Amino acid sequence: MRVLIIEDEPLAATRLKSLLTKLDTSMTMVDVLDSVKASVNWFNTYQPPQLIFMDIQLADGSSFEIFEKVTVKAPIIFTTAYDEYAIKAFKVNSIDYLLKPIDEDSLIKALDKFRSLNEVQTIQQTILAQIGSTMQQLTQRYKERFVIKVGDHLKFIDVGDIQYFYSEEKITFCITNDKRKHILDFTLDQLDELVDPSKFSRINRKYIVSINSIIDVISHTNSRLKLILKASDDNDVIVARERVQSFKNWLDR
Repeated sequence: MRVLIIEDEPLAATRLKSLLTKLDTSMTMVDVLDSVKASVNWFNTYQPPQLIFMDIQLADGSSFEIFEKVTVKAPIIFTTAYDEYAIKAFKVNSIDYLLKPIDEDSLIKALDKFRSLNEVQTIQQTILAQIGSTMQQLTQRYKERFVIKVGDHLKFIDVGDIQYFYSEEKITFCITNDKRKHILDFTLDQLDELVDPSKFSRINRKYIVSINSIIDVISHTNSRLKLILKASDDNDVIVARERVQSFKNWLDR
């Protein structure tokens, strides 16, 4: 069996090779790679192996970047230093995840799973879909502050101090707790992806509001909602009709 190891820790790679050789003498280690760049070059040059052992965090980034650049036609057993909670989340529909330092019993079970699976391509696609989604949820980070220019100075605003964002004449502003207005170098569409959706809600094409900014929610015409905001004198802050249900769900979390 042709096996490829993608691991940036030399000691971990050596231990894994030793264990695999001990457990199955038919295994041939075709290579040991330590980075995303080296892995991409390898897959562009050689025929795919029959099995890959792949660390999640490599010397130059996440191993998931490899799949964005090349097609990997082999099943994968991932290795990771993440805690047990994350490991359990990754178990669904995967060949296996091995927690470092890898022990022999876990490796035997992982290899047994691999041998029992026949449809390699289907297995790999399921692994990537499940793990990619879970990794994104576990590692996604939202902005904690914004840098603004005040005269010749650069200052920062904590996201927790922002009441709402709004757009006017193609310029984006944020309003802080002290009712000050600041220009931001982002569009509302970009901000909608950058801020924590549990704390901010896009209510229409003009506004993204903080949960802490809302004083009152009032029924309005055409099945819409009208908001009264703490730091706003605008009497026409309206939740668009197509966003009303998602807004209510957001309030009811």
